[in-house]
Amino acid sequence: MANQLRNVMTPQVIAVTPEQTLQQAAALMSQYNIGCLPVIQQNGQLCGMITDRDIALRCVAAGVNSIAPVGQCMSTTNLVCGTPDMDAHEAARLMSDFQIRRLPVVEQNGQVVGMVALGDLATEQIYANEAGQALSSISVPSIPQV
Repeated sequence: MANQLRNVMTPQVIAVTPEQTLQQAAALMSQYNIGCLPVIQQNGQLCGMITDRDIALRCVAAGVNSIAPVGQCMSTTNLVCGTPDMDAHEAARLMSDFQIRRLPVVEQNGQVVGMVALGDLATEQIYANEAGQALSSISVPSIPQV
């Protein structure tokens, strides 16, 4: 089916392990121009996610050293994932509902096989509307406290 995530996901997943350092994660994000990495165990199963925001706010702002392990700052609860057979429209709704910009795609055994970003959906004309709606619900501007 053309609407499945397997047809729009990026299959070359850049990932880190919980034992790698925050500096290594940040360097990969910089090298590949991405803001989020799945954190996988040695067996390839998803165990968390780490974002550039996690590194900046949970770690750097708190004075955590850049050689600290990713496992110290990654998100491990409420991980939202898609499957290769998931309908892309459903994935866009899921991303909107959970206010996430990137969705790891995992097989039933927990192996990470791809990533889908809102940008991936937006470049596919048939999903552009869902991607736009998802982005608008995620990107609510904040009002700074004075």
